[in-house]
Amino acid sequence: MDINQILQHLPHRYPMLMIDRVLECVPGERVLALKNVSINEPYFPGHYPHQPVMPGVLIIETMAQASAILAFKTLNDRSNDDTVYYFVGIEGARFKKPVLPGDQLQVEASIVYHKRGMWRFKTRAMVDGQLVSEAELMCTLRTIDVPVQQ
Repeated sequence: MDINQILQHLPHRYPMLMIDRVLECVPGERVLALKNVSINEPYFPGHYPHQPVMPGVLIIETMAQASAILAFKTLNDRSNDDTVYYFVGIEGARFKKPVLPGDQLQVEASIVYHKRGMWRFKTRAMVDGQLVSEAELMCTLRTIDVPVQQ
């Protein structure tokens, strides 16, 4: 999937869109996505400016967005204005190495469980084939109450 296809499947936009490309997707099983980490990211000037490091929470967010793409592709659905996926849990999150400007973050997510709108994903993030982070992510789909405009 290129960026235009990603934008059709995720509600995120700059500066929170983390996925640049989807390299592989097997609906119902796994996804492999790519995040190019640039020094131009909006968080680098304030996150250890003397030694820029991608914040761990944003690595988790990147893994979550890859998982969301897998969920949408599995359901043969797309993001819309009436629903949103929310985190309901993060387990076993580990950060093995820092992610630096210039790195290419490859994120793999696989479905562990899906039932009644609840999802559990096993996720891993790698740079140059080395594991930098892993976690099990749980999320659920919720309908948004949109006020009626008059």
